[in-house]
Amino acid sequence: MRVNRISRARRRAALGLSLAALAAGATAGAGPAAAHPKAAAAPAPNCSAAYRIEQKLSTGTTWRMCWRFNSTSGVVLEDISYQPPGEAKPIKVLNSAKLAQIHVPYDDGNAEYNDVTEYNFGNGLLNMKPAECPGGTIKTVKVREPMYSASQDVKGLCATTRSRGHAYHLQTEPPNGNVGKSYQAQGKDLLLYTVNKVSWYEYITEWRFQDDGTMTMNVGATGSLAPEDYDSGDGRGWPIGKGAKDYADSHSHNVFWRLDFGLDGSSKTRVEQYDSKVSPAAGDRGPTNKTTLTKVTKELAGDAKNMRWWRVVSQSGKNKDGHARSYELVPGAQTKYPGRPFTNHDVYFTEYNKCEQYASGNLGACATGHPDSVDKWVNGQSLTHPVVWMNVGFHHIVRDEDQQPMPVHWQGFSIAPRDVTAMNPLTPADLKGINGHVGRDS
Repeated sequence: MRVNRISRARRRAALGLSLAALAAGATAGAGPAAAHPKAAAAPAPNCSAAYRIEQKLSTGTTWRMCWRFNSTSGVVLEDISYQPPGEAKPIKVLNSAKLAQIHVPYDDGNAEYNDVTEYNFGNGLLNMKPAECPGGTIKTVKVREPMYSASQDVKGLCATTRSRGHAYHLQTEPPNGNVGKSYQAQGKDLLLYTVNKVSWYEYITEWRFQDDGTMTMNVGATGSLAPEDYDSGDGRGWPIGKGAKDYADSHSHNVFWRLDFGLDGSSKTRVEQYDSKVSPAAGDRGPTNKTTLTKVTKELAGDAKNMRWWRVVSQSGKNKDGHARSYELVPGAQTKYPGRPFTNHDVYFTEYNKCEQYASGNLGACATGHPDSVDKWVNGQSLTHPVVWMNVGFHHIVRDEDQQPMPVHWQGFSIAPRDVTAMNPLTPADLKGINGHVGRDS
């Protein structure tokens, strides 16, 4: 069992994998092998039927993708495309998306874990019961060395659909003063998720694909507080149970995702950063706001700021208005952990390197001496095939309600379409002619 150099002993099952298998990111199951994307968008995912997901939502949008299992990362999604109503063919979005680390440092400095790379996160896949996947299908995942299943065939990947509430609402204002017409639609999502156990913690990895083209990646931590992680003497914990005798150690969960974009079937994308600055009111004029573009041409360790955002832009495809398709990064709630260099930034943009697979404790088959964390991969290289690494932190100061079992606490982010389609992809038929300057009778 691999143990962090400053970690306390943790109860783990024997991993039983050779170092060579770990370095290769041992894959169980016959999912499709990772490959460089083709120049043009494919009409369907390039994988066998058993590893293909295709879901047409009730609002008309279809999502297509492949999945495979990795003993370290768990379920990896590949060849992800989005086809909203009115588009003749699928629009390729991502070559691949996967969990790239869950870094868990404890506040007292006595324990620090890389839950994905040190403890074979994927092999901790748990079987689901039908009630955990309402209205959906639980796919069987072949896990060669399961840690919590008597069989290698783990019923571990739920694919279902969910309603998310209003997709939009519009009340028109006709010029004749009448009430007008009301338009509304309820949004639908494709939802994929797994549950993986790492010692006392259990992680729900959720991938949500909305009918408007938005993708949301979340990790929810649940399970149980570790019984050995109590310390009443250093003043860093929180009292759990009767009185003030047992203090559970506070800790952080720093979750990383790795996204390899393939917009319009090409990995040659560009990254742009936008910053807006508000100037105070002057005279009779109110405050003004100016937005500036910075082209990110070299690798970047990015820090979120008020009114700052990034997008990944296609260099090979445009929407019907002639605008380059792109996806905007939309961070979720963040508690950034400054304790390690690799957790000190919100997002990293690195040039594609096949061996760079995990944000820390990297297990990719890199050459000897190659750095093992994402912060060290940002070294000024030009970006022609950018890979996005999102870091979302959560500081878990425990509470009485965390027992027992622990309620799920979520952390994650979204990528939202920006100019992927010429209009709202869910626009009702009698409003499709309103594109551009909106008149009063709209």
